[in-house]
Amino acid sequence: MSLTRRRFMTGITLLASAPLWPSMREALAASAATPGRWPGYAEAIVIDALGGPGEYNAEPFAPLSAKALDDVRASGLTAVNVTVSGVGSYARDADETIRNIAYWNAQIAAHPEHLLQVRSAADLAMAKQSGRLGLVYGFQDATPLGEDLERVALYDDLGVRVFQLTYNRRNLIGDGCLEPGNAGLSALGRTLVERLNERHLLIDLSHAGERTTREAIARSAKPVAISHSGCAALAALPRNKTDTELRELADKGGVVGIYLMPFLRTQGQPTAEDLVAHIEHALQVCGEDHVGIGSDGTISPIDFNDAFKRKHAADVADRRNRGISAPGEDANVYTFLPDLNTADRLATLAALLARRGHSDARIGKIIGGNFARLFRETRG
Repeated sequence: MSLTRRRFMTGITLLASAPLWPSMREALAASAATPGRWPGYAEAIVIDALGGPGEYNAEPFAPLSAKALDDVRASGLTAVNVTVSGVGSYARDADETIRNIAYWNAQIAAHPEHLLQVRSAADLAMAKQSGRLGLVYGFQDATPLGEDLERVALYDDLGVRVFQLTYNRRNLIGDGCLEPGNAGLSALGRTLVERLNERHLLIDLSHAGERTTREAIARSAKPVAISHSGCAALAALPRNKTDTELRELADKGGVVGIYLMPFLRTQGQPTAEDLVAHIEHALQVCGEDHVGIGSDGTISPIDFNDAFKRKHAADVADRRNRGISAPGEDANVYTFLPDLNTADRLATLAALLARRGHSDARIGKIIGGNFARLFRETRG
């Protein structure tokens, strides 16, 4: 992708011909310059298909802060798919998953005026009606299942509704997107797809290898999700999906969520322009009924300071040491879009899409309507 930056239709002039923003001050200033509100936002079902309440620098399992709860309210989100699973470890992830579920149950109990757990499609309607944020519990790896698919029923009973099959590496279910063998689904993985269909649980193919993605789409009797990814046609990185994968997903009735992550570009700091480019490419390939948003970030905006930069660099180093880091992760490229660094970033995105000439009906589908439809179809 060319690094030459064009004037984007937001009234903001993005910096030109640079692999990174020369100064994050400009980026943070741009985040305050919004293009006005899209008038349909307050009435829309708004869903982030991968994210969650909280601040990036919060300690693990710390209670949600007053600021985090204020940001939940300011976001205008109806629901978010919050990750409760561990990833990448058969030794630790089952215990970590139970602890994460207990944590989010406790936060919902402590803040019933702000949060509720989404177990059914009716709960999405309740979240919108009551002005609370619905938390959809989801996995980002099948490792918490171990070798025992009977555990699907256990996690179903605990309220998990989204099951991602792999996380970058190979597991017992299939190959992640970083596996050079690209071996696809295992026999156990094919059985898991059937088990998830039987229990009306949503299959997620983010982080999956190309063969795993295509085989799971073909084998599933129900439409599936790619909750957070991008378009390989625009940025040829392993975390992004090819047009073939996207087309087959849409043909089966599924939805792809475009993320707000470094993988939107092959070099440098992505911005809102890159996000819109991926959304519009996905619309061309999939159609407007099959594209959404999965930010892969916290609802609260990033406080960009030295402490954040140190923590981000440490997180990148830790992921590399654990073997779960993907190409495109960089200590100097940050996991947020500077000009969408606000809690209500999807409201800003909706306004950007309106300025690009997208219809109100299409915008409503992208910011949440499509994932709401997919959840209803999955749950029955």
